[in-house]
Amino acid sequence: MINLTVNGKTHRLDVEPDTPLLWVLRDTLDLKGAKYGCGIAQCGACTVIANGAAIRSCVTPVEALADADVLTIEGVGAKGLSKLQQAWLDHQVPQCGYCQTGQIMQATALLKDIPKPTDEEIDAGMAGNICRCGTYVRIRAAIKQAAGV
Repeated sequence: MINLTVNGKTHRLDVEPDTPLLWVLRDTLDLKGAKYGCGIAQCGACTVIANGAAIRSCVTPVEALADADVLTIEGVGAKGLSKLQQAWLDHQVPQCGYCQTGQIMQATALLKDIPKPTDEEIDAGMAGNICRCGTYVRIRAAIKQAAGV
């Protein structure tokens, strides 16, 4: 049994310890926001925040997060749109939308660490998240709006 807090709710999970967090979130907890993209931590579609840091849930075994505090996109928007989510809409960031939950989670972690990032800090902080539609300019603009810069 593994204890895991997700979006403020503690779960006692009877899963194989090496099960990737992504599948625990999607299949066991029915939280479908984190997406499967590549399975090798290269695209960022599965990004969630664990203990304040952005992680790739597709390659993180759930046992590595025992007693961790995990935040998913469902938790970010639980009480209404965050500033970042609103900025995403204002700048019409999504096209196909597949990567967007991972992008927002990475940006959430970035803004926690660097509340007023420069363009270079945004580019560096978001570099591991792929948007096949190429909305990087809009992503940067949305992050700047949410940061108030």
